[in-house]
Amino acid sequence: MKALGPLLAALVVAAPLCAANADASSALRTDDSAPIGTVKQRVVILSDVENEPDDTMSFVRLFLYANQIDIEAIVATTSIHMRNEIHPESVRRILDAYGRVQPNLLKHEPGYPTAKSLQAKVFAGQPSYGLAAVGDGKDSPGSAEILRLLDDADPRPLWVTAWGGPNTLAQALHHLRLTRTPADQQRLLAKLRVYTISDQDDSGAWIRRNFPDLFYIVSPGGYGNATWSGIMEKVEGIDNTSIGNAWLAKNIQQGHGEYGALYPDVSYGMEGDTPSFLSLIPNGLSDPEHPEWGGWGGRYALYTPLRKDTDPDGFTGGVPVETESRPIWSNAVDTVVPYVANDVGRAFRPLPAISSFRASVWRWRDAFQHDFAARLAWTTQPYAKANHPPVAALAHADRLTVTSGERFTLDASGSRDPDGDSLSYRWFNYAEAGTLDAPIPAQGAENGRRTHFQAPVVTKPELAHFILEVTDKGEPSLTRYRRVLVSIQPAR
Repeated sequence: MKALGPLLAALVVAAPLCAANADASSALRTDDSAPIGTVKQRVVILSDVENEPDDTMSFVRLFLYANQIDIEAIVATTSIHMRNEIHPESVRRILDAYGRVQPNLLKHEPGYPTAKSLQAKVFAGQPSYGLAAVGDGKDSPGSAEILRLLDDADPRPLWVTAWGGPNTLAQALHHLRLTRTPADQQRLLAKLRVYTISDQDDSGAWIRRNFPDLFYIVSPGGYGNATWSGIMEKVEGIDNTSIGNAWLAKNIQQGHGEYGALYPDVSYGMEGDTPSFLSLIPNGLSDPEHPEWGGWGGRYALYTPLRKDTDPDGFTGGVPVETESRPIWSNAVDTVVPYVANDVGRAFRPLPAISSFRASVWRWRDAFQHDFAARLAWTTQPYAKANHPPVAALAHADRLTVTSGERFTLDASGSRDPDGDSLSYRWFNYAEAGTLDAPIPAQGAENGRRTHFQAPVVTKPELAHFILEVTDKGEPSLTRYRRVLVSIQPAR
């Protein structure tokens, strides 16, 4: 990650956004045979670990999901904040500790890889800064591995997430352009998905200019323009307990064995890199092929940001802020109505709405923090003494068609909890993910297992996204999701 310096007190408003780009979205691959948000993703991590503590924080979390995300490679890199050194040995140290708790993790969920297999996936990038490390003869073990992974027979997309500078990826693309036919280049680039935590060297803008069709998520410019900062932002009007130092000490760092003890204190910001993989976790909420749908890692729209709207004079560590040359996936504003528990009566009540691009991350924050804490407990506890996520289920398909003005019912019957915990439900229309301007309210209580909605009157086909949240009453409470896409057709 980046050294935040004094994290800017005034964070700029997002650039004016294009609506979710229907043409771009339809061009992305989706697997309609699988429930939304359940496909296992492949990921390569580029990390300037040891620049500051937050990369270590993110690795501690990441390896707890190593059974749900296919970690294909981890590459130690430089960044503007650590220009001439790399530290793969720091990743190996965390993996050593993971290896000692992996047998206990397997008591809770299957599929956790051995530490030995993950150690074999740790590589070195070039120990120099930015584009100075890109060019003929500047390949590294990390850049070679990215090319090998792109070229293998696995048909799934390959995600490359850059927690520091992306120059290892830039070198892989440079080599690809020199050595492959145009047809091969097109085939391999079509498999590539990139998410960078801002621009932490000068190679990110170079990649976007030189590979204009490359799928690329980034908040360019100053860090005040960053969607990822929603993971750590203190938001007025909501409970920020789950990102506080006391919560981290109690739930992560202390009393949870050696693995939790690896999690360092916050120096500049908590886990600014983690949003790059949160939406890859198959929790039923996000489809990574559709950044405009939103998920734990945020929501992004496809447009060309104006330089003036990217906080170009804010803190970047010294990386130049260029004018974007083409559409990228970047900041998208969510309007969030937070809910709080009621002492008496309906289980929860709404608070005033808050609109922000960072809200597309912090709206899910308590859920993903609780999930982290529960998995950390798996490193030491037997199955019977730990909490496990509920199973969110639908009594109908996750793609429905209704007619303009029609009343319809969404039903979470069949949802269950592996520990036998009581379940709470909440349904809501995620308006920004669809094509309508205003949200569709529930007809009555939104916390019923079965909840009714009425389609608005439309004159052309519209698409609405409805989110089911199923939360158990274990300790900590855990949430899983189902997303229902409702096509609203005009009346004939």
